[in-house]
Amino acid sequence: MALHEKDSVRANLLDDLYASSDLSVRMPKYKFPEEEHDPRHVRQAVHDELMLDGNSRQNLATFCSTWVEPEVHQLMDECIDKNMIDKDEYPQSAEIESRCVHMLADLWNSPEATNTMGCSTTGSSEAAMLGGLAMKWRWREKMRGQGKPTDKPNMICGPVQICWHKFARYWDVELREIPMEGDRLIMTPEEVIKRCDENTIGVVPTLGVTFTCQYEPVKAVADALDQLQKDTGLNIPVHVDGASGGFIAPFVDPDLEWDFRVARVKSINASGHKFGLAPLGVGWAIWRDKEDLPDDLIFRVNYLGGNMATFALNFSRPGGQIVAQYYNFLRLGREGYRKIQQACYDTAAYLSDEIGKMGPFKVIYDGRGGIPALCWSLEDGANLGFTLYDLADRLRSRGWQVPAYSMPANRQDLVIQRILVRHGVSRDLGDLLLGDMQRSIDYFKKNPVTTPLTEETAGGYKHS
Repeated sequence: MALHEKDSVRANLLDDLYASSDLSVRMPKYKFPEEEHDPRHVRQAVHDELMLDGNSRQNLATFCSTWVEPEVHQLMDECIDKNMIDKDEYPQSAEIESRCVHMLADLWNSPEATNTMGCSTTGSSEAAMLGGLAMKWRWREKMRGQGKPTDKPNMICGPVQICWHKFARYWDVELREIPMEGDRLIMTPEEVIKRCDENTIGVVPTLGVTFTCQYEPVKAVADALDQLQKDTGLNIPVHVDGASGGFIAPFVDPDLEWDFRVARVKSINASGHKFGLAPLGVGWAIWRDKEDLPDDLIFRVNYLGGNMATFALNFSRPGGQIVAQYYNFLRLGREGYRKIQQACYDTAAYLSDEIGKMGPFKVIYDGRGGIPALCWSLEDGANLGFTLYDLADRLRSRGWQVPAYSMPANRQDLVIQRILVRHGVSRDLGDLLLGDMQRSIDYFKKNPVTTPLTEETAGGYKHS
């Protein structure tokens, strides 16, 4: 290398980061770069862009984990190259996944945990779709055995997250979603029974409804289906969407019967990266018994070094989240999970009580009897000079994500705000939010909004 070239390289190494040849000019945004760049410079450029994202700890809209222990960061780094589908190459990761399945079967009171079938997924949405597929396959097999048509399957649920709408559309199932009526914002046994017929593949109660965070009455619905079977012979299974509550009720409300203690519950999905406290990217699907998961839904592949069974919508996927989930199970146990979730409940109840005292709000769910969360609307007929969309927008200026959104059919007239109290949402953090809410209300009193925001003008909120 010529001397002047060495001087150029030396100068580049000693340059201040933002005086470098990369960062003193604009990097390509939409066109593939022609040349390579210094890794320090590229990392800094990407890091700087990510600063413009919201602070996830202040995102009170999401159900997902936004804080994990340092040990989880270390394990995730160690697992960055582990592919969960390749069980022959990474047998210990596969063993850890299997242990998690059996631990969850035990947690959810499977009558024979050793005979339980289950798998990890990339989230509860994929797990929900696997549960729905198994229900459809079992129903179709039953109908074919009776010589009946199989072209009009339906499924019954309360107000559900979009993953069930996707399932119904993608797999050609009629979704009989029970609409909200008046103050009834979740499914009831009576509303379920009204919609059942021989083409019903299953009923899906949610343990923590997305919109209000309330638990739907799994045991009462199953009891009503038991009576329906006695009266009509219809035998309709239950799949519980335990996306959030599946990792809360066993620890804080262990006497609540929603899981495999209810004989009609054949499968459960849950999200490890929500109140399961794992990093983003892991869900779980568990079946009560091997016979509840049709064998022809399971594929076996031998081109990764062994003959392996797989049942998932995704193929290659990372193993770190599953290892992190196992870490949490060992690290916390029932005692640790109970302490964390109870602390979340205490903060949710505190926030609910304080927001109720502010005057203009009507608390709909107060953090008691569902998941650790709360939601509220404006008092009926109140003319306060702002909408909940305006309040959400005002809070966003302080970094808070406190979504305002309208309810689904038949209560689109009802607009609410919701807070999820997750691990890491402390009482002190809650007090900071309450202070900002009060300052926002005081601001609107002095400066009433002349053109209030609506769902359309505010951009709307998408449930996560």
